[in-house]
Amino acid sequence: MSDEPVETAEKDDARHAEKMAKKKAARDKIMAKKTDEKGLIIVHTGKGKGKSSAAFGMIFRHIAHGKPSAVVQFIKGAMWTGERDLIEKHFSDICQFHTMGEGFTWETQDRARDVAAAGAAWEKAKELIRDERNSMVLLDEINIALRYDYLDVNEVVAFLKAEKPHMTHVVLTGRNAKEELVEIADLVTEMELVKHPFRSGIKGQPGVEF
Repeated sequence: MSDEPVETAEKDDARHAEKMAKKKAARDKIMAKKTDEKGLIIVHTGKGKGKSSAAFGMIFRHIAHGKPSAVVQFIKGAMWTGERDLIEKHFSDICQFHTMGEGFTWETQDRARDVAAAGAAWEKAKELIRDERNSMVLLDEINIALRYDYLDVNEVVAFLKAEKPHMTHVVLTGRNAKEELVEIADLVTEMELVKHPFRSGIKGQPGVEF
């Protein structure tokens, strides 16, 4: 039996190890230069699903690290969600949760009421962001309130630029993020819609949508 297949495999393994060693050295060199820390302005937008889910993932990371955080929900109202239930039952000592919205605009059908609710949510958000004890503040679905001009995007941008503490992370979710907000953000992720079960007649389900 020829030893050629074994020799070929050994050569492939050696080439792979050499290639990975070079990649590691290059990455280590890059990472050694990344020494700064700051509180980030993070935007999750786009038509795809997962914007709030990804943001809550970061909130739960903060909880796991014992870092105080807070959530303000701008649109979702009385609707029960798993994240809110879990945080309020088990982590209320380290994560404040404020549901300030009254549902989506087509549910209230009252612009003045929607504007008032968004304004109250923004006041609470500013209070929480100013509190330097909060390492992260999630403004869930604020982009929807900004899209419908329930809030002035220029006011939101000016506040974040002037008053956000240096080490506080602020996460803003919702589709159609305003360009002014995208411009000042440190991290922007646009969720792309490829397929969604709703288009096939499947309703939102516990543990997936809420």
